Amino acid sequence: MIGVFDSGFGGLHVLRGIVKHLPEYRYVYLGDSHRAPYGDRPQSEVLEFTSQGIDFLFKKGAEIVIVACNTASSEALQHIQSLKENKKVLGVLVPFAEAAVSISTSQRIGVIATRGTVQSNAFVREIVKLSPEASVVQQACPRLVPLVEAGEENSELARKLLEKYLHPLLIHEIDTLVLGCTHYGILESLIRDIVGQGIHIISERDVIPQKLKEYLHRHPEIKSRLQRDRVVEFYSTGNIQTFDALGTRFFGASVRAQHVVLT
Repeated sequence: MIGVFDSGFGGLHVLRGIVKHLPEYRYVYLGDSHRAPYGDRPQSEVLEFTSQGIDFLFKKGAEIVIVACNTASSEALQHIQSLKENKKVLGVLVPFAEAAVSISTSQRIGVIATRGTVQSNAFVREIVKLSPEASVVQQACPRLVPLVEAGEENSELARKLLEKYLHPLLIHEIDTLVLGCTHYGILESLIRDIVGQGIHIISERDVIPQKLKEYLHRHPEIKSRLQRDRVVEFYSTGNIQTFDALGTRFFGASVRAQHVVLT
């Protein structure tokens, strides 16, 4: 079983891409919607909540867990990996950085993310590590996650906020934009409309499925243990009716989640 953890609904957009490219496996998804968003929380809380979520997925039988939440990946993943050396926990920052560096011609790269991810400088570190000449401009977008979780991704407010957040990056003349939060994937068409066709947009839904496929190819010992029955299980710490309704939009298919309390 492959586990996917996110702070809320956004990771379902990532899972949608994974299931599309690797449909044969069994998946278990956990969204910590009750405590979302993580972006403005102290690092200690992000670490605690992420660790609880990962432990839950392993107890459910996951052989590998993908931390889709960028805030969790940037602020908690490295510490969790050091504590769980016998467990396979993967983040999204390095695949994102690799994709951005490989596709950018000018190495002028923009990142939109939560305040916590931006303050961690994790994307800047990973991108510059791969391309020292890269110029990385970050923009915190604190109002986007609550807006998306409220189902207002197509509203006029969404457009106004995105125009405000993207303006500094466009002034910097970036040629590549990293959507550094799982929730932003559902805003991609609106973002494309604002930035135009000349900028590469990198989202987890496009990057992570191929990286996971490559990882499993390199680790046949894990791949051989994965169940292949095309079942997807959903769990949420928040309101189940809301999760099912919004989750169905993110996942692109019917979502029926079970409620869970993390401790």
